[in-house]
Amino acid sequence: MDLFEKLKQNRGPLGSYAKDVHGYFTFPKLEGEIGPRMIFQGKERLNWSLNNYIGLANHPEVRKADADAAAQFGMAYPMGARMMSGNSNYHEQLERELADFEKKEDAILLNYGYQGIMSAIDALVDRHDVIVYDSESHACIIDGVRLHMGKRFVFPHNDIKNLETQLERATKLVSGTNGAILVITEGVFGMSGDQGKLKEIVALKSRFNFRLMVDDAHGFGTMGKTGAGTSESQDCMDGVDIYFGTFAKSMASIGAFIAADAQVVEYLRYNCRSQIFAKALPMPLVIGALKRLELLRTRPELKDKLWEIVDALQSQLRAAGFNIGKTESPVTPVLLNGSIPEAANLIYDLRENYNIFCSMVVYPVVPKGIIMLRLIPTAVHTLEDVAYTIDAFKSISGKLRAGNYERAMEKVL
Repeated sequence: MDLFEKLKQNRGPLGSYAKDVHGYFTFPKLEGEIGPRMIFQGKERLNWSLNNYIGLANHPEVRKADADAAAQFGMAYPMGARMMSGNSNYHEQLERELADFEKKEDAILLNYGYQGIMSAIDALVDRHDVIVYDSESHACIIDGVRLHMGKRFVFPHNDIKNLETQLERATKLVSGTNGAILVITEGVFGMSGDQGKLKEIVALKSRFNFRLMVDDAHGFGTMGKTGAGTSESQDCMDGVDIYFGTFAKSMASIGAFIAADAQVVEYLRYNCRSQIFAKALPMPLVIGALKRLELLRTRPELKDKLWEIVDALQSQLRAAGFNIGKTESPVTPVLLNGSIPEAANLIYDLRENYNIFCSMVVYPVVPKGIIMLRLIPTAVHTLEDVAYTIDAFKSISGKLRAGNYERAMEKVL
């Protein structure tokens, strides 16, 4: 069979809906200044869908740092991969400051979070090693694990008892060999909002010989007393051996990093293929990240404001009877019962008649019959935004229970 003909016949589980949903439910275009209100299809909407956690995307000091760096260096400098010709004092300064913030010996910059953690997993383990990972790990971890040529075991989400079982299996496999064990989990799980049980996993080191890698994309900048992440909030920073954070969430930028022991970071510098064979982060992104990190460290009121909005949104949703799962972070899922067509009509109503834009998650990401509305509160939302949203959600949930969205199906799809 011709490859292209094969692709035409099977567009994939999401691609099969592309004709009907592209541009509205998928690949929507949000326009205007990044913030709690943006333009969607010509109308202003209250926006709960951006990971601009502490409001840095349009912070005046950030915008100035970005603009000044772009004016001085352009987007091309430094030219080339860091190993060959693309290193700079600013790149190394950012790595030092990130390592210090995370209380690690060293850090390595990554061009992108998804690409970077995949490549790091590939670099860290060989075919003799065993990976043990949480079943709800992000796709970037799953894809990194797929690159692994050795054994891998998965444990049900946050099931520490089952993790012990998998560690026993892994220990038997590596016994008497050169193999080692890498456990991978997340600090904050990006869909459910609950935290990985980092402290309990760290405690297992007293019984098993393994290293722990934590993807803290949603925890970096939002969790812990200083914003250093979920391991700080759980008081187990020393027990996390490989800490991954991204600039795409609380830092509102591009790039990522891994902080770890100096010898581990040095190993990654010389073995992480996605960084060895890729152009260095452009200077405006590096200098911009330095400014963002400075604000994260020195302006605790930004994180405090975030949590004021988080607490208000989540407490009022619970008080109104909504199921928001077990979230322990700013990520706020609202779980409703309904079909995919009902979900489409509900979102259409929410956007067009209530002017609220949030992300919709349906099967296969969540079980059949579940509609997840995923809200991301930020430091630039207001308590008035929260109150309006609660009222709107009460209205749409009533319509859903009454069957309105099932009857309206033909009008939308």
